[in-house]
Amino acid sequence: MNKKFSKILTLIAGLIGLIAFYFFVRIVMVGDETIETDAEVQASIVSPFISFANIVLIATAVIAVVFSMLNLVKHPQVLKRTLIGIVALAVILIIAYSVSSDAAVLDVSGRVLEDGEAGAVSKWVSTGINFSAILGVVGLGFFVVDFVRSLAK
Repeated sequence: MNKKFSKILTLIAGLIGLIAFYFFVRIVMVGDETIETDAEVQASIVSPFISFANIVLIATAVIAVVFSMLNLVKHPQVLKRTLIGIVALAVILIIAYSVSSDAAVLDVSGRVLEDGEAGAVSKWVSTGINFSAILGVVGLGFFVVDFVRSLAK
């Protein structure tokens, strides 16, 4: 990273920090009880702070995605490995979906839980649980293999 770009990033980070510190000082000066009880104070202090935080979060996410995509385009080998990883995750998701149940979710006494009816939502929740379990088993398998390799050395 060149020095000019580094200085610009440092200035932007400093500006974001100063704005956040300004909001912090305003919140501390007003006090917790006033903020909790007075809707006008909430609208004038807390709402702008939340808007600022949302803007910073969205900007950070967009910048991260854009730079990641640029890095993938610049390095074809990394792009190839990334696509292989995405395909592997898609295969695991398809396996998890195919073995998942769409039955209703029951409590201990056999009654259907609230919002636990049979159908697509139940199927996708079950898929998420199975997907996580499969990834956990695969990760544990790689950990054990790596552990055995390190013992053999």
